Amino acid sequence: MRPLSLRAARTAVASALLATVLLAPPPASASAAAAPVCNGSAAPTFGTASPYTSLNSSFTTYGNSNARLDDWTGADSTYSVKLPDGRTVFGFSDTFLGQVNNGTRPLTIADGGTTPFPNNTFVVRTASGTMTTAHGGTTANPTALLPPRDSSHLYWAADMTVNGSEVQQPYREYWVGGAWNLKFERNVLARFATSNLNQPVSVTDLPSSRQIMWGSALLRDGGYTYIYGTEDLGTAGKHLYIARVSGTDLRGTWYYRTSSGDFDSTSEAAAVRMLSGVSNEFSVSKRGNFYILLTQDTKDAFSTEIDTYLSCSPGGPFTDEKTVYRTPETGAGNPNIYTYNAHAHASMTTSNNIVVSYNVNSLDTTVGTENDNYKNVSIYRPRFINLPVSG
Repeated sequence: MRPLSLRAARTAVASALLATVLLAPPPASASAAAAPVCNGSAAPTFGTASPYTSLNSSFTTYGNSNARLDDWTGADSTYSVKLPDGRTVFGFSDTFLGQVNNGTRPLTIADGGTTPFPNNTFVVRTASGTMTTAHGGTTANPTALLPPRDSSHLYWAADMTVNGSEVQQPYREYWVGGAWNLKFERNVLARFATSNLNQPVSVTDLPSSRQIMWGSALLRDGGYTYIYGTEDLGTAGKHLYIARVSGTDLRGTWYYRTSSGDFDSTSEAAAVRMLSGVSNEFSVSKRGNFYILLTQDTKDAFSTEIDTYLSCSPGGPFTDEKTVYRTPETGAGNPNIYTYNAHAHASMTTSNNIVVSYNVNSLDTTVGTENDNYKNVSIYRPRFINLPVSG
C-alpha cells in the first residue's frame, strides 16, 4: 500500500464521523447535577469566549511564510507544553509542510504533488514568538517525528508533559487499510530531549489491552501525573478512563481508577468508565480546588459545542456540564467544514483566562487541487480562543 494520502486520511476520519451521524442515538441531555462545592469553594464561572486574535495571526503568518519549505502550513491535534527555558512546544498530528501559493497548497507527495504530509510534528515557539518546525528526516525529505513502522500504519499525537530534560508524549498507532478502514492498535510513549526535538530518544509500549487511547489529556498534580484516556466505540460513544503514575515519568507503574473510587489496581482491566461524551482529545486542568475537564461534545455528531465539566478530584467524577463556546466555522458558507478535539492549554492559561484550541477540517472528498484543504490553507489550521474564568 502506498503511503497514506491526504484524501485517504481525511476520508477515513470523515467516514467514522458520518457513521456516528447516521447511526448514533439522540444526544444525551446535559448533566442535571448541581455544580460541585469543593472544600467550601464555589465553582468557577466562565465568561464569553472570543478569538485569540494575536495567536491566530501568529500561526497564520508562520504558515503562509515560504521562508522554508520544510515547515508547518497547517495541522491538527494542537497540544502544547512549556519548557523550563521558556519555549512552548506545540504537538501536532497530520501536518502539511512546504509551500503556500496565494492561500493554496500543492498536492501532497502521496497525491502526486510536492507537499510533505507527515503524521506528527512539533512547532516550537520561543518566548519572543519566533516559530520553527521540528520533524524527522532531512530538510529535503522531511518525515514524521515518529515515523510509522510501515506504509500501513501511522502515529497520531496525544498530550505532552515534561520530565526533567525531556518531553514525553504518548502516541496512538493506527493501522490503515484504505480510505474507509482505520483501526486503533496500540499506545506508545516517545521521549524527546529538550535539546533535540527532531527525533525521539526512545519509544516504548504503553498499556493497550483495553483499546483505550491513553494520553487524551495529562495533568501533573499532587505528586502524580494523571493520564486520561478515551475509549472510542464509534456509534456506542466515547468514554473517559483515568490512570496515574507517581512523579513525572510516564514509564512508571500505572495505577487505574477503579470501581472502588481509588487508584488501587495496576491492572488495566480494572479501569472503569468515568464519563461519556468526551472527545478523542481533551484537557483537564486545575483551578483552585476544582478540576476542569474541557472537551468538544461528542454526544451529538459534528457538534459545535465546547463543554466544561467540574470535579473536586483529578480522578473525578466530573459533573456540571456547561457549554462555554460554539465553534462558528462548522457549515458556515461551506457545508463540509466541521470542528473537533478542543482542549485548554495550561502553557498559556492565566489566573483569569483559559486559552483553548480546536481543530478545523473538511469532509470534502474531491480529488486534486480543488479539495478544500488544498485550495484554502486556512481551513486546516487550529483556532485559538480566550475563555474568561473567575472564582
